[in-house]
Amino acid sequence: MPVRGIRGATVVEQDRPEIVLVATRELLQAICAANPELQPDDLASAIFTVTSDLTSIYPAQAARELGWVYVPLLSAREINVPGGMPHCIRVLLQWNTDLPQSAIQHVYLGAAASLRPDFNAHTEG
Repeated sequence: MPVRGIRGATVVEQDRPEIVLVATRELLQAICAANPELQPDDLASAIFTVTSDLTSIYPAQAARELGWVYVPLLSAREINVPGGMPHCIRVLLQWNTDLPQSAIQHVYLGAAASLRPDFNAHTEG
């Protein structure tokens, strides 16, 4: 079975733990809604990144709160690119699925939709 990547991103207004967790949960729930076949048991792992202005909490905690108990999770910092989008949370899910890559729905919420305008048809928020 191949492993497929699902990308997603969102932004938050402030670096407060409850705001980061709510936004991350919303992003993960939107990814699951856009990919209804996705089950946490089918995830090989999930990598979360945040921009350097987000330091209050690990976004991976939101996945644990959604019941992703056995999914290996990692949080990391994005490189600080001049002019990059601030307060941004990104995720890369590695999904064991027989679906073709073209069937995977990536989700970019709110202002993060500008990161991948080619996926705007699959964007919420």
